[in-house]
Amino acid sequence: MSWFRKIVPIVALFWFAGCSSETAPDAKITYFDIRGFFTSESTRLGKKNLIIHKTVTDNGTSEVREVNISNWENELALFIESDINKPSWKNSYKVENKGTAVIYTALYPDVRTKQLTITMSAAGKVKHIQISNKTTNVLYTSEEHLNYYPDSLYRIDKFQDVKILGSHRYTIEGKW
Repeated sequence: MSWFRKIVPIVALFWFAGCSSETAPDAKITYFDIRGFFTSESTRLGKKNLIIHKTVTDNGTSEVREVNISNWENELALFIESDINKPSWKNSYKVENKGTAVIYTALYPDVRTKQLTITMSAAGKVKHIQISNKTTNVLYTSEEHLNYYPDSLYRIDKFQDVKILGSHRYTIEGKW
């Protein structure tokens, strides 16, 4: 069975089970606009029509493919969902400026996105985005570590521990 058949049902389970607190269209952007940035990146990457060297590792077994991604918004969905500008999360992050990096750290344990680090170039362009997410409830624990380099790579490291099904770890990395 390929990695795709194993991962898709698990990802779908958590995708539909999670609560969606979308940013309201007229909500004020308090922090870095992750949703806007990755929506823009999805459009930019789609126009480039890139061939991606994609590696998927599922519990230690890797599969590598050269793919053309037609729906970048779907491919970067976990990044987009890490938007910290939800109205209910206003004032939920400590903001630290450290040289060329801005670090947003959750002040409360109930927010999904625990830390977001944006590293900028001297010219003010995003060089790297690093995101740590964690969700825990009575059914499962899910941890995500996301990295994005606009010029070359995205990486998703995800660990899930479902009470009935056990634990599952996978990594998706795309390079261009």
